[in-house]
Amino acid sequence: MDKTNPKVDWYFKKNKEWQPELESLRVIVLACDLTEELKWGCPSYSLNDGNVLLLHVFKEYCAILFFKGVLLKDPKGILIQQTKHVQVARQLRFKNLQEIIAQEATITAYIHDAIAVEKSGAQVEMKKTAEFEMPEELQRALDERPELDTAFYALTPGRQRGYLLHFSAPKLAKTREARVAKFIPHILSGKGLDDE
Repeated sequence: MDKTNPKVDWYFKKNKEWQPELESLRVIVLACDLTEELKWGCPSYSLNDGNVLLLHVFKEYCAILFFKGVLLKDPKGILIQQTKHVQVARQLRFKNLQEIIAQEATITAYIHDAIAVEKSGAQVEMKKTAEFEMPEELQRALDERPELDTAFYALTPGRQRGYLLHFSAPKLAKTREARVAKFIPHILSGKGLDDE
């Protein structure tokens, strides 16, 4: 029985550079009885509406991203935290088809572990917004403008985190200051970083 979702096929066709690798990963994942959907512009695989993993590509590699990867056993030490700010998800990365073929049994075992985690209902305690570092450039702007302080703390925790991460990313203070200045109107309007 074909478990592929036609709505997802375009993703596999558009990624010419990684097409053989993605097709191979798709076969492995679908053999694990997950439901294939298109979410966040990527092939996403779920169990009873619970997100288990997705496939995605980057310039240097393609990957399986496990949504609750931090909860998986990692006996081979191959799960990767994409960036220091990713709290829960973890990746298995591949640079060529041969790596996928050689690791098929391992990939399948990790997928089954992710399914078991999803079935268990286990959740991860996320870092609270107050625990994120406050860039001094933002703190100074909040201190100087009470209306900005009120607007910032009226934002949802997710929007606050988005700004905190965006403002603290640059190494140069001048760049951090420019970012804060650019987004003051957004904050005052109650908008998040990516809101129009």
